[in-house]
Amino acid sequence: MLTVKQLNQFYGGSHTLWDLDLEVRKGSCTCLMGRNGMGKTTLLRCIMGLLSIAAGEVQFEGDNLCAKPAEARARAGIGYVPQGREIFPQLTVAENLEIGLAARRSRGIPQHIFELFPVLRRMLGRRGGDLSGGQQQQLAIGRALVLQPTLLILDEPTEGIQPNIVHEIGDVIQRLRAAGLTVLLVEQKLPFARRVASDFHVIDKGRLVASGPIGQLTDELVQRHLTV
Repeated sequence: MLTVKQLNQFYGGSHTLWDLDLEVRKGSCTCLMGRNGMGKTTLLRCIMGLLSIAAGEVQFEGDNLCAKPAEARARAGIGYVPQGREIFPQLTVAENLEIGLAARRSRGIPQHIFELFPVLRRMLGRRGGDLSGGQQQQLAIGRALVLQPTLLILDEPTEGIQPNIVHEIGDVIQRLRAAGLTVLLVEQKLPFARRVASDFHVIDKGRLVASGPIGQLTDELVQRHLTV
């Protein structure tokens, strides 16, 4: 579904991503892993068109995205939940969800959003900034799902979230995969990654150093590339 070919990116004078090749299979949940500062979020932002690339290609369902702005990539079917959630704190839950409808050019929040996250239905009139961190993360995922994407990209969805909400987010990812959605996520928590992911990629200092089915994420790879 998603193919990254020989991608290079520079930030200032630093070469941040080096000749990256990466694939996300349709129907998979692919976990992008690595220590902090290794280029994971940078790669996601390049995929979404939020950062320019120096060389390489990003293909989505066979279509080259490199000349397309971020909003066109969203309309093509890519939902993106950035690190830190980035909801609109002064807007209500309903208003945050309705923002996703603009890209889809549709009306009405799909009811399956509330089936996945019942708490959002109960808090439609509450401001986003008044929600807990876990509720804000659910809102951010719900806002991306309003777009009805075929690929959902999540950047550290469990960061700073209480354990019960982490478990609920894991359940949602599994339900979405069962319904046919493809997921690409950045994740630091190994138990969570092993629970929800089918495939993995490891980035170290801007280079892809390991890939495969999640069962091949060995203790040796964890020790070499993921532990502090």
